[in-house]
Amino acid sequence: MSISRHPIALRLEQRVGGATRLLATVMLLPLVDGIFAALVLSGALTQTTTVGSLVIPTGILQIGLLVFGGSATVAVVLVDMQGSRREKAQSVLLVGVPLVLGSLAVAALAPTVASLLDTGVFERFAAFVVLAIAAKTASTRIGDYLPSPGVIVALGLLASVRPSSFALVVDVDPTIVAGAAGAATVAVAFALGVALLEPHLRRLLDIDRFRFGSAVALGTLALSLFGIVPDGAALPVFALAGLLAIEPGQADAVPAAATTDGGEEEPAEDGPAPYGYPGEDGADERAPWL
Repeated sequence: MSISRHPIALRLEQRVGGATRLLATVMLLPLVDGIFAALVLSGALTQTTTVGSLVIPTGILQIGLLVFGGSATVAVVLVDMQGSRREKAQSVLLVGVPLVLGSLAVAALAPTVASLLDTGVFERFAAFVVLAIAAKTASTRIGDYLPSPGVIVALGLLASVRPSSFALVVDVDPTIVAGAAGAATVAVAFALGVALLEPHLRRLLDIDRFRFGSAVALGTLALSLFGIVPDGAALPVFALAGLLAIEPGQADAVPAAATTDGGEEEPAEDGPAPYGYPGEDGADERAPWL
């Protein structure tokens, strides 16, 4: 079982089993449940921020790092995946191929779907989807009372559908397609970096603190979709979450692996979680927020 006790990773681990399949489920889930499609239709993928003469593709970075990547991907790569860094990198690349192809397919279909919807209404539901993911990431208790992201996307489609405006659009928007490929590539590069830096990150990174910081960053992304905060505001929040999650000596808190008769290592069972949520075991030791 995952030492980090990341709620998303734990739930999926129980269903799919196997670290590579678990990583594929975590990273490909936004393609399956409609989260990525909702963000594409809301225009989140094309968000940019201008700093002087430099144009930063904040939408691509935010979706790649927070939606396809994020704390669940970090938890799977650092805790659940076994083997050398090279083997972990190969697993990440194996997952990256369908992620890029799936993102391209969703982006190519976006104009057709957009012609059927009132995008102004659907943008609000896309923001609610991101808020729901943020809440589920931050707290298992809150997540139990919220509908799944797929349900919110479905409700958004029903509320914003405009059958009279439907048109079969065959013209693929190259900007959206390129942005989708870019977001998927950013996610793969992020996961690959985590895999290659795994020995250092296990020693330095508090995964559960990073989980909560990532949830705050996701909430900031949702607020940018509502127009409450500027576009790209989630990126510095995500960077700050990573910075504040650095705590040297975290490897000492991870239960040591037990050696089997065959010389293979097995993770120790029932290791205490570095963080807990209210009402969970170990919650009184330290709060997950700063």
